Amino acid sequence: MTTAPTARFLMCRPEHFGVSYAINPWMDPNEWARRSGTLAPASRREWTALNRALMDQGAAIELAPPVPGLPDLVFTANSAVVLDRKALLARFRHPERRREEPHFAAAFRSLQSRGLIDSVEQLPAGVVLEGAGDCVWDRTRHCFWLGYGPRSDAAARTVVATHYGVDTVALELADPRFYHMDTALCPLAGGELLFVPAAFTADGLAAIRERVAPADRIEVPIEDACQLAANAVSIGDAVVMSHCGASLRRRLEERGYRVIVTPLQAFLRSGGAAFCLTLRLDNFSAAREPIALAA
Repeated sequence: MTTAPTARFLMCRPEHFGVSYAINPWMDPNEWARRSGTLAPASRREWTALNRALMDQGAAIELAPPVPGLPDLVFTANSAVVLDRKALLARFRHPERRREEPHFAAAFRSLQSRGLIDSVEQLPAGVVLEGAGDCVWDRTRHCFWLGYGPRSDAAARTVVATHYGVDTVALELADPRFYHMDTALCPLAGGELLFVPAAFTADGLAAIRERVAPADRIEVPIEDACQLAANAVSIGDAVVMSHCGASLRRRLEERGYRVIVTPLQAFLRSGGAAFCLTLRLDNFSAAREPIALAA
């Protein structure tokens, strides 16, 4: 008897990962070049550990082929928005990453040919949206949280809402360190929302507080946020993170979560962590009850 996977993700091995340009405050190509002899092997070990941690939680992993000269292809969260087996391909802000677009399109056509995706669509001309990095699905609230400003356009909100027929809440990102929504916000399987207050404008924080009950808000301390703790992957009662301080761990464990820390220091140098390195392929819009967690 075959057991169904708990989740299905798209990942890309970091065979060509590195920091060869700077398009966010985390990236320092000169420092990477000085330490590439240790950082590149470290990235491969860290990616393998994350991959293993997800499979240990029962997840299935699909792989996009790595491509020489495209170091950020490893961040598959940016490849597309996926919901209800429909993929809406990303369009990137910076030319350094636009070269990834045809390769991600080919990867999704392959997934479609294997019956894992039903449709693959392009964004309207001129609209920039960097995939699930800026469009995070919240199953509990039946909505997308869409980040705009540094890397994606506010106009993408209407496109996503129309394409998927779901509420899409656009929040302006206010701190360049948290340049994508997935660096600053993570819906958890039990209904709580991890978020970094410093990442949002006053209007953005008001929108979060309007939609998320106080008991379900978990503010990420800035010291954890600067280790990209909010860039986490939630699978059932497990939260897979690159870092988790004692206070944040205690709050999560009190709510019944198992915190699985898998360090991703090499990828932090490019501004990415666990969520960035994955793209959930099996999110659905049908409303479901939050997963019950152990007391």
